[in-house]
Amino acid sequence: MPKKTIREMSDAERKRHSLARKAFRSTILGALVLGFAALIIGLGIYTYTLIHQYITEAFNLSKSAVAIMHEIVDTEPLSKDVLTAYREQSESEREQPGTPEYRERFAHFTEREDYRSIHRILRDLANAIEVDALYMAMYDRETNALVYIVDQDENPETVVMPCEWDPVTKEGLEHFLDWDGEGELYLIENTPNYGLLCTSGMPIKNAEGETVAFILTDISFSNVVNGMREFLILYVTCMLLLIILVAFLMARHTRKTQVEPINSITEAAENYVKDRLNGEKETEHFSKLNINTRDEIENLSLIMADMEHDLKDYEEQITKITAHKQQMLAEMTLATKIQNNMLPKTFPAFPERRDFDIYASMDPARDVGGDFYDYFLIDDDHLCVTIADVSGKGIPAALFMMASKIILANSAKLGKSPAQILTNANATIRANNQEDMFITVWLGILELSTGKLTAANAGHELPALMQNRRGFRLFKDSHGFVLGGMDGIQYKEYEIRMRPGAKLFLYTDGVPEATDANGELFGTKRMVAALNSDPSASPEQILNHVRAAVDDFVKDAEQFDDLTMLCIEYKGDRSE
Repeated sequence: MPKKTIREMSDAERKRHSLARKAFRSTILGALVLGFAALIIGLGIYTYTLIHQYITEAFNLSKSAVAIMHEIVDTEPLSKDVLTAYREQSESEREQPGTPEYRERFAHFTEREDYRSIHRILRDLANAIEVDALYMAMYDRETNALVYIVDQDENPETVVMPCEWDPVTKEGLEHFLDWDGEGELYLIENTPNYGLLCTSGMPIKNAEGETVAFILTDISFSNVVNGMREFLILYVTCMLLLIILVAFLMARHTRKTQVEPINSITEAAENYVKDRLNGEKETEHFSKLNINTRDEIENLSLIMADMEHDLKDYEEQITKITAHKQQMLAEMTLATKIQNNMLPKTFPAFPERRDFDIYASMDPARDVGGDFYDYFLIDDDHLCVTIADVSGKGIPAALFMMASKIILANSAKLGKSPAQILTNANATIRANNQEDMFITVWLGILELSTGKLTAANAGHELPALMQNRRGFRLFKDSHGFVLGGMDGIQYKEYEIRMRPGAKLFLYTDGVPEATDANGELFGTKRMVAALNSDPSASPEQILNHVRAAVDDFVKDAEQFDDLTMLCIEYKGDRSE
């Protein structure tokens, strides 16, 4: 993409990024891809045909050699004698093929008349048809070897002597020995000594129909490679000439049917923008276009003309929507301030008290959340602590939260027990709950002189308690139903004897349900581990440890629920 805007570009720069050039390049690229695909297919067909031709010639050559030998020489005695000599060797002797000693040991076979007759036949046939090797050999099942009997080579230095052998795979051996006579007998293998080689052959059978040897013809794939090279040169030359011609014609056609109409639309768009910048709203640039391509470009010009007429109405709607959003933003900001003012945020909360310390925080998932906490002294010896989570988010949850907070605080200040406070609050909420909202609440009253904590739980998370400096543990208290969920519920309360130094950690479900990018929950185990990273820390530091652990876990994942925490430390009777 160009760094400059279209208005900043010169004519030369616009041409460099023109559709005509892109169409030309695309045509070239498409033709190259198509040509390459055709090349692969054509080359494959050519290669297959050429290989099949060589295989057929090699097979027919082996077949002709077998037919001639049946008329001229008996091959069975020589074959049996060579195989017998090969098998009578020890393993150490057999492992020396190609050495002068090994070749000398079996040189006497070359003096036999039947060897010479077979050699002449193979030599004459090999000279008549160019092949890499023509020889008589036999496969030995016991040693998985191809044992050479007669080689057509006349060079005493390179000729393969009788009893010399090459290892073969079991599959290759069985392929030849178990041939049923149907089709052409051949095998293509990548050999360590000769590279990619095609071996075709014909078995020589005795009067009883037993295979005594094979006439084998080897064809190297170098001839195939040479043929492929010639095919490639011819094909690529023709393809390049054709591609250049097609690309030129396509580019010319594209310029007339696409580039020029699009340039007309572009010019109309530039003039439209200029008029809009100059404050002219009544424009007819696109309506004046005369494009008759009968395709998507013509449709585009018609759509742009409709857009020109619709934009005026759209801008008026945007103006109204923007004003409405600004009003909503102002109301949301005001609601956030009201909610923040409802929560106690001055710390230390009770600087004159030495018998306890308390700290709390709330981070809403939206600008306005549904969680809240509260704490206040009912009298000089009783501290009320509350943490709650309202269903839903946004302004409705915030309004429900503020009403619930007032109801709970008023009931507590009347001197009622936690169970009575929740029971009365549930009845009040149910009587005026048209939206069927509910709230989970944990409420406790701490008697500061004794450390006795009386609490009740309305469907809220389990608190975490630390006693005797043994670390935080989840305290499995008795759960009641959520407030606002059902009429006539009687809540139960329980007592905890907090000893000096004990700490109580309260939280909403936003802490254990904090989720990372993979959808894994933070969980209560990680929460307790964060609490116990420094259980002797102050309540404020403990909340900071937990928040840091949550942030490290979720990283950049979005926060979907409010994060509200409260920690109270009971120090005992330490008032000055």
